[in-house]
Order: sequence, then C-alpha cells, then structure tokens
Amino acid sequence: MNPDLAPAVSSSHESNISIKDIPVDERLIVALDFPSTESARELVDLLGDSVKFYKMGLELFMNGGYFELVEELSSQGKKIFADLKFFDVPNTVGSAVRQLSKSGATFATVHGNDSMLAAAVREKQGMKIMAVTALTSLDNNDMKDLGFDVVVEDLVLSRAKRAFALGCDGVISSGMEAPRLRSELGSNFLIVTPGIRPVLNDEEEHAQDDQKRTVDVAEAFRNGADYVVIGRPIKNAEDPLVAAGKIQQTIADIFTVT
Repeated sequence: MNPDLAPAVSSSHESNISIKDIPVDERLIVALDFPSTESARELVDLLGDSVKFYKMGLELFMNGGYFELVEELSSQGKKIFADLKFFDVPNTVGSAVRQLSKSGATFATVHGNDSMLAAAVREKQGMKIMAVTALTSLDNNDMKDLGFDVVVEDLVLSRAKRAFALGCDGVISSGMEAPRLRSELGSNFLIVTPGIRPVLNDEEEHAQDDQKRTVDVAEAFRNGADYVVIGRPIKNAEDPLVAAGKIQQTIADIFTVT
C-alpha cells in the first residue's frame, strides 16, 4: 500500500476516481478466457499495442501451456493477472503463490480465509495479492443459498477490511461496492473490477450472461476502480480491436486532466 495517497473523504463518486500512478493504457485488463493458448494468443496478436494487461484464469490454466504463455507475454512487455483464485490449506496456498511468483505474473488472486491470505502475502515476492471478495456472478439470493445471512455489500466490505489488515495489495470487487470501499477504507489499496458490460454502440445491448452485479466502464472508474477486467465484450465483438480501442478511449477521457 502507498502511504502517500490520501484517503477519500467525500461521498461524491467523482472524488473516488483513482489518483494512483498507473499508466492509463494499463487500466484495462483483457480477460483471456479461452479453451486454448492458441486462441488466447490470436486475440493478443490482434489487439497488439492497444492492450498492455491480460487476465489468465482457470479455463486457460486447465488447457496446458499456461506458464509458457505467461512468460511469452511478459517477454513482450505485457502484464499478467493470474486469476487462479487460490483456495486451499494455508501451506499449499503459500507454496502455490511462491511458485507463481517465479512466472513474472503481476497480480494473483486468493479466495480464502485469513490464514490463506496471510500465507499468500508471505510468499508473494514481487507480485501483488488481490483478495476475492464476492464473485460478480453472485447476488443477495445466492448469498442466502450459500448460507451467508448478509447482503453482498456488507460481505465485500468485511472481507476487504480483513484483507488489508493482512497485507493484501487490493481486492477484486464489483463496481457496485467500490464507492463504499473507498468511502470507508480510503485510497491506499487497489480495486480491480470485473463484470464490466460497456456500452459500445449508441443502443445498449442487454446480453444474457452469468454476471449479475455489473457496471459499465465509466461507472466503474467513477466509483473507485483502479482497473477494469473485460472479456466477452471485446473478444465477442465484431472487431475486437475496435472494441478495445473504444474502451481505451473512454478510460483516457476519464483520466485526462483538463
């Protein structure tokens, strides 16, 4: 955490816009949710210099060639968000993070209790540990089904507080909860927001998918996100390069100092 960053004190969402020293074109993380490294590599090649940061998750991991692709993209100057959501006994989580830290990944996710998070922090080396709060595919009804008698926003805040106390660098959080995280916890941590459904055309498209707590690009950043993760709206677009360019322009407009 950066102690030089002042905590947010205003309730205005405009005051939540990130002031961290992050290159604007790195604030977009494109999800490489593909069944093969070949398909992932094709999208990376297509997007070229327009995207600097990529998320690589479980689907790609299970195909094989995951770490080879991490090393390949890192050698090209790309940053990698290893979204493997480690959840196991603390010693295993720590060992897994230690091994992952050798790959060149920038971010890694842990989805566990205090002991698991603490083990990950101890072994992170140069990586940043991002604690998963509540998956964006879950809503309050899902929380009840899972046995949590709490609203999602309260659960996210509680998990975030514990994660920061343990030394995690940030959290994975829906943009819907980001304003409260900034209001109550300040600016000295990272928020990575998935579940982004940007409006790329004049008419908003309401795609049916498994995400429930979604926001668009501008709303995510105004609510306090430092990064957004976008997959399907780019890879399924008629022209992924154009789609990514529009999103990057939206981000640039938000962070342009006038």
